Amino acid sequence: MHPSSCDTFVALPPSTGTQHIIFGKNSDRPCDEVQEVVYFPARDYAADEKVECTYIEIEQVAHTHAVILSRPAWLWGAEMGANEHQVCIGNEAVWGRESADGDEALLGMDLVRLGLERADTAEKAVDVITELLEKYGQGGSCMEDESGFTYHNSFLISDRKEAWVLETSGKYWAAEKVEEGYRNISNQYSITTKIDKAHPEMKEYARDKGWWDGQTPFNFATVFSFMTTARIEASGSRYCEGKKLLEKSNGHITAETMMDILRDKDSGINMEGMFMTTGSMVSVVPCDPALPGVHYVTATPDPERSVFKPFIFVKYINPLKETSSPSYGADDPVKKKPRFQSKPDRKHELFVKHELVAAIIECHKVRGKTIMEGIRQLEKETMTKMEEILSHGFEEPDLLVDLFSTSVKKEMDVYSKK
Repeated sequence: MHPSSCDTFVALPPSTGTQHIIFGKNSDRPCDEVQEVVYFPARDYAADEKVECTYIEIEQVAHTHAVILSRPAWLWGAEMGANEHQVCIGNEAVWGRESADGDEALLGMDLVRLGLERADTAEKAVDVITELLEKYGQGGSCMEDESGFTYHNSFLISDRKEAWVLETSGKYWAAEKVEEGYRNISNQYSITTKIDKAHPEMKEYARDKGWWDGQTPFNFATVFSFMTTARIEASGSRYCEGKKLLEKSNGHITAETMMDILRDKDSGINMEGMFMTTGSMVSVVPCDPALPGVHYVTATPDPERSVFKPFIFVKYINPLKETSSPSYGADDPVKKKPRFQSKPDRKHELFVKHELVAAIIECHKVRGKTIMEGIRQLEKETMTKMEEILSHGFEEPDLLVDLFSTSVKKEMDVYSKK
């Protein structure tokens, strides 16, 4: 079972036609994997505290930012998420000349969460992730089984003013700054000669390996890929298809545009099969720091049959119970060695209800159409309310502490009624 990885997108002014930055990602994972959506508040820590990531323990920092995460329920990190400072991060699997086989270390998904918890800007997130990569490395199985499925990672990171693409090969990396327009990443290296930050020994390492002659312009994708950049742009690749969909709406890319892209099955971006889109996220972040960002997350597979539900960072947010999977603590098979000897039930409440409804939509056309109309109407009404908040802000934050959970309950009510 070999995935084609995920797709992550960002659009900045003038591509959005507004003073909003739009971020979007589909998380493509094994079809039997549950993705949960969880919230962790900001927190302070003592000087000697540690944090247990998926496989290894690392030093904790003095303060972590509040985060919302969409993550495979068996691990510590996240496929995608945002923090209270409106930093958004999504990661992709990438493979190249450098072997991805190695000891258990930090997963790329751990690095997503660590970047969100520790950085208040996109550029600082690049620094956090690369420093952790240098200190601890990346490695370990990225699936909840004994297959030993491993990969390197690329990241798309945005905030209120810019975006960064960060691509890694082992401990080596390059980063590209994006200040306007649009950008997408998929499962291949995409940084070419525009390199705004890099590992200080990257070029020397590539020359020693015989991958670069030291004379021609340094092209990260050409040097570290199995293939040339021409292959990346090849017709039919999801990277290329995603780029085309962004170009089609260039100048007026909205949250709805991004959702439509994530729902697109003809391009393969909305993936079906043994690997499928198990969770999706779209964030709308105003450039104006006085206005809140709105982060829409599905917490369910197949965005075509899911509702994008809004989350806004305010104080005193309650736990997101309906999208939180059961916790098994020290008894979790992921924590015991040898790992992955069994798979516990990780389905959260919304997942269970959505799974049933998805089967009805698949098998009963009339009932399925009614359900789809209901969830689309709910989504449309909610997004209209969010547009008001994105334009004018809000005066009563207490009314938003259960925004996401209330939206989940409304979704489940639609399922019950239909």
